[in-house]
Amino acid sequence: MIDGAEGRDEAGGAGRAGGFGAGREGRVMIGEAGGREQGRGQEQGRGGRTVGQRTGGGHRLDPYDERVAAFCRERHLATLTTLRPDGTPHVVPVGVTFDAEAGLARVITSGTSHKAHHVAAAGPEGAPVAVSQVDGRRWLTIEGRAVIRADAPAVAEAERRYAERYRAPRPNPARVVIEITVTRLLGTL
Repeated sequence: MIDGAEGRDEAGGAGRAGGFGAGREGRVMIGEAGGREQGRGQEQGRGGRTVGQRTGGGHRLDPYDERVAAFCRERHLATLTTLRPDGTPHVVPVGVTFDAEAGLARVITSGTSHKAHHVAAAGPEGAPVAVSQVDGRRWLTIEGRAVIRADAPAVAEAERRYAERYRAPRPNPARVVIEITVTRLLGTL
């Protein structure tokens, strides 16, 4: 569950709910959904991997850490999880881009796809979604609320970002963007 989730700090205490909030050195941190996380940073795991603050759902990461940015520039396919009308998960492979400055992840797709229909059905408040990428022992999960953007500038920006990470997308006049407002970033890098 994305909204209202509470994590646990490493000492076992309840974590504060939080979305974007002031982090170390004034940086914005992505944490638990619904409130703010302040002053918690990352730690070094074994082998120099970046691990974030331990929560009930994994390790919370600082979106401004260069290792997060580097992982998000590498060509990794991802899985997008949306919810069907009956509440069961619909998981499909996608390409995803992450914009830490805007706090957005973007997935391009056809407006006729099941994933686009699932997101659109949630209405203007957005659908809860998760996008996960794995590369060996490194992984990254982006959680948030998604909406469909069909306006030409949003689609063009998403296509540009997709082309930078993967390749130029094939022409698709029915293309839309699943735009995810990120509420939590988890992983081990």
